[in-house]
Amino acid sequence: MIYTLTLNPALDYLVNLDDLTPGATNRSREETIIWGGKGINVSRVLKNLGFESVALGFIAGFTGQALANGLRTLGIRTEFIELDKGLTRINVKVKAKEETEINGTGPTVSPKAIDILLARVAALNKGDTLVMAGNIPPNVGQDIYERLLIALTGHGIMVVVDTSGPALKRVLKHQPTLVKPNLAELNEICGREAQTDLEITDNAKRLQDFGAQNVLVSMAAQGALLVQANGQTHRVESLSGPVKNSAGAGDSLVAGYLAGLMMELPPSLALALGAAAGSATAFSTGLATRQEIVDVYHNAYGLTLPARP
Repeated sequence: MIYTLTLNPALDYLVNLDDLTPGATNRSREETIIWGGKGINVSRVLKNLGFESVALGFIAGFTGQALANGLRTLGIRTEFIELDKGLTRINVKVKAKEETEINGTGPTVSPKAIDILLARVAALNKGDTLVMAGNIPPNVGQDIYERLLIALTGHGIMVVVDTSGPALKRVLKHQPTLVKPNLAELNEICGREAQTDLEITDNAKRLQDFGAQNVLVSMAAQGALLVQANGQTHRVESLSGPVKNSAGAGDSLVAGYLAGLMMELPPSLALALGAAAGSATAFSTGLATRQEIVDVYHNAYGLTLPARP
């Protein structure tokens, strides 16, 4: 089973306006609520591709219940840890002539809740996959991903880490199965700018020197690059097209790549499926559907997926 961990999930409240006038009463044309968070995005795209997963993380209050109920209506299993106080955050995203975002802070996570999470993760079974995605909220210790990896040492769990900065650097020595930085995050942690494929590959291999087994680099319109534990490198270009929504594209890449591995595709084709999922999300107004991913996979790379996984 695949488990996705989102430490600070959110309700993303999207408000569409013709124009936004500060200091005045503004009326929207349309509002949408999206169940948000990087790990949750991975679960949603996996579901669209026909694969089950379990969403983990912390929720609180009526907004947390709305998030859990919303995911269940999508057919996604949840095993959230409910906090005694606070509210799951609401991120307000105003789309007018310019885009404005107000992101909530989220609830305070108690040490007891963190202990419950550690115990739950430590109980995963051999062969399971854990995707830890997103930045660590300020009220949770910055060593939480590191502690989770330590709890899984020797358990035979595939661990995917999609985070950045110090949180990513701390986990590398614990040899996560796969890390997924974007190009800017990769360059930042390596302390050197990489632009060409050779330079990007060298930086990815530097993360392997730090401990990562496999490195998947998302590069937006430039596609993606994978350096495997055995040293083999795979590169795919993205399909050019009108970008409508960059949010969730990297998470879709992770989901598509994992789906490819579960289909037992070779790594190069799993990477292509991941890149197709990322591009399909970028070309749509939300997370890509299965058909959108299948279409991009075929149009960009001339490849065809089975009718059902």
